[in-house]
Amino acid sequence: MAKAMKIAIVDDERDMRQSISQWLALSGFDTEAFPCAEEALKAVGPDYPGIVITDIRMPGLDGMQFLRKLMGMDSALPVIMITGHGDVPMAVEAMRLGAFDFLEKPFNPDRMTELAKRASNARRLTLDTRALRRELAEGGQIMNKLMGSSPAMERLREDILDLGQADGHVLIEGETGTGKTLVAHALHAVGSRAGRRFVLVSCGAFEESALMRRLFGPVQPDDSRLPAIEEARGGTLVLEDIETLSETGQARLLSVINDEGTPPETRIVAISNLQDEGKTCETMLRPDLYYRLAALRIVVPPLRARGEDILTLFARLTEQFAEEYGCETPNVSAQEAAQLLQAPWPGNVRQLINLAERAVLQARRGQGSIASLLMNDHDEMRPVMTTEGKPLKEYVEAFERMLLDNTMRRHKGSIAAVMDELSLPRRTLNEKMAKYGLQRADYL
Repeated sequence: MAKAMKIAIVDDERDMRQSISQWLALSGFDTEAFPCAEEALKAVGPDYPGIVITDIRMPGLDGMQFLRKLMGMDSALPVIMITGHGDVPMAVEAMRLGAFDFLEKPFNPDRMTELAKRASNARRLTLDTRALRRELAEGGQIMNKLMGSSPAMERLREDILDLGQADGHVLIEGETGTGKTLVAHALHAVGSRAGRRFVLVSCGAFEESALMRRLFGPVQPDDSRLPAIEEARGGTLVLEDIETLSETGQARLLSVINDEGTPPETRIVAISNLQDEGKTCETMLRPDLYYRLAALRIVVPPLRARGEDILTLFARLTEQFAEEYGCETPNVSAQEAAQLLQAPWPGNVRQLINLAERAVLQARRGQGSIASLLMNDHDEMRPVMTTEGKPLKEYVEAFERMLLDNTMRRHKGSIAAVMDELSLPRRTLNEKMAKYGLQRADYL
């Protein structure tokens, strides 16, 4: 059930504000009363979760001045004006300034309740729209976290934008550490459910009976939340490690999906981490559930398939950690760049994050090298080699692009400083920036 809207009641007459407050409270509103506009302004601000009912004639800051201040702060805030005999022209002026409506004394309490309901519904719609816009803006931020210009990442972002607008359930598959949960957040944030609930449950983190209660209920006296199915109603329910769900859990989940029909009220995004030989999400789930969840499917690419995105990510990560630890970003040699590109990365992006932090801490102490960290992570790693058949030219170009990108970022787009540090003439720098798609405006 939607939370009751607040009503701020402002009137210098104690009996009047108390009677209005009591009447509206009986109608289910959450009321708060203030003896003057100055006091009300301390509690009512932008995005106030409710409406205002105020008298026009008050000592100090009168109703018209109060209205002007409220409209300047939040022009979509519904304000109902209470007028005395002969104040109707003033009330009409208040409507012109943005008041929602007015009530003339003596007024019918039922009329006041009806006005309060209409104003509250309008306010709820405004606040929901604002929340949706913020969520969509956050969606843009989430999409920016899925950085990279490799064909694999371009396809992933396109899939997220396409599937985000669809209604069907989604199965996200991929190796551990590839960012599947981030993809689930992005799907929610760019879709039509963006302003609604996003609930995440890790099926592998609960014992069987506890998981059934968390997903389906019943609610116990010590539970602080509704069952996930209810909590996510109308929004998105993300189920991590879906393959660990028991047969009983799978049957109950399928029943919920069937009861909701098409399109579903609640979208389910299932995440699978299966990597064992001979085992897949399809073989671990009952077929009817699998095909419902996999109506739409996203496979998140492993880091080793993302080419020079590895260098871009590593550069951003070391930059962030260097800022966090208050030290210089470690330098990456051409050989180390090639080793980063050819490493197997079984832990994917999560492993790269750990490596970047260790590289920064190591550089702060003036010890070791990125190559030594890579050797520790990958004991079988051999000297630089093109295991995927890439020509040396591709490794050199990837390193060159990373070097230009890092230097431009460090000097905040100063062409002169970059030319000086890299000993490049202006024409050569311009040609290389054009070759690698680097724009000075992106670094200012």
